[in-house]
Amino acid sequence: MEIFNIKDIKAVEIIPGFIGRLVHTHELTIAYREIDKGSILPLHHHVHTQTTQVTQGELELTISDITRIFRPGELVVIPSNTPHSGKALLYCTAIDTFTPVREDYKKLSDPIKEPS
Repeated sequence: MEIFNIKDIKAVEIIPGFIGRLVHTHELTIAYREIDKGSILPLHHHVHTQTTQVTQGELELTISDITRIFRPGELVVIPSNTPHSGKALLYCTAIDTFTPVREDYKKLSDPIKEPS
């Protein structure tokens, strides 16, 4: 068992305006995000299945050809290799999960050790 306090996880800037606190397990990556108002998530895709849950603010996402504004309490599942992009309409916080593990994100964060 591993227990984390999210505020104690080192914050890393993943792309401009997108700060993440990252947790990696053997099967998935969890990104606790803070997103500055107006920040742009460029169009991209990856092999990972992704979920995004907005916990504060408004996040406009375009997934394939569908654009929608997500607000607190809403969660979207983005299938593997699906093109997506976005923009923070307000300051946002969100929780993203990725499976399999985001190896590229592991390189951004310090290894997390189990608390003593």
